[in-house]
Amino acid sequence: MCDWFLDVKDVIFVKKKLVSIVVPAYNETDCVDELARQLTTVFDVESDYDWEVIVVENGSIDDTWNKLQRIHEQDHRFKIIRLARNFRMDGGLTAGLNFVSGDACVLMTADLQDPPELIHEFLRNWENGYENIYGVVTERQGTGPIRTFNSKAFYWLAGKLTDGKIPRNASDFRLLDRTAYEAVCSMEERNRFVRGLVAWVGFKSIGIPFQRPPRFAGVSNAHSLKVIELAFKGIFAHTYIPLRFITILGISISAISFLGLITLSILWLARGVPFVGFGTIVALVLLLFGVLTFMIGIVSEYVGLIYEEVKARPNYIVSQSLGFHNE
Repeated sequence: MCDWFLDVKDVIFVKKKLVSIVVPAYNETDCVDELARQLTTVFDVESDYDWEVIVVENGSIDDTWNKLQRIHEQDHRFKIIRLARNFRMDGGLTAGLNFVSGDACVLMTADLQDPPELIHEFLRNWENGYENIYGVVTERQGTGPIRTFNSKAFYWLAGKLTDGKIPRNASDFRLLDRTAYEAVCSMEERNRFVRGLVAWVGFKSIGIPFQRPPRFAGVSNAHSLKVIELAFKGIFAHTYIPLRFITILGISISAISFLGLITLSILWLARGVPFVGFGTIVALVLLLFGVLTFMIGIVSEYVGLIYEEVKARPNYIVSQSLGFHNE
């Protein structure tokens, strides 16, 4: 007969940590089923964690919502938020972040250009103490030359204007510790650029290089004009350097004008004739008006950002939700 027994008091139950995943989805009817399948595979491998997926249906006009409802019925770890209209990528990310409850949160896209298998590496770095583990795109497959050029130009310019706060080629695909994503959620500004906000709050960070594959299916909604608009808004929302540039440019032009006036005065006294060159005068006047218009344009961009902040409209509006306790 066994002479020992297990005392219930000696049994220690260790609660698993919860990892949340936020996925904005706009017209991704061809991708969401495969996304759910690949994420489920990740969950099976990472069984030491509990999981929840918050898919933000971002005002799609296809049947993405219907497919997401079926996915939720099959696996309640998939929770769905439906927005009243499309609030862009950063609006979707903001909505999802405000609904998560995990010890960490993964941000990713629904088109599978953010490979779910990279989450394993994110988790290992999180376990090693990093609080912001972000993907660094080393190659963009299936992307046209114009979009590639726009991305490179944006990261170069953003890095220069923000003193390197926004890492080059860093994507929204990342894992954030609870302390990091709660800090981002605490900032209620209306001009949301999540990558910039995460960079601003800091925390212990590391970049993980990866090749971005082409879309699994469907057509990209990230058109060049929308990407450029987002890029400029992101830059203006996170740096005042363009405003300082106006001051520096104004001082420089004033100094050059003053020196030019002195030079022309000396020539007039020495030679007894005024300066010549009507074409030169016209060219200078046009140049100065062009510079002035450019500076007014920069100020207008900042005024527009202030206007959006003053209106204080919400960053998103939820019309329906599935899988949350407060339904």
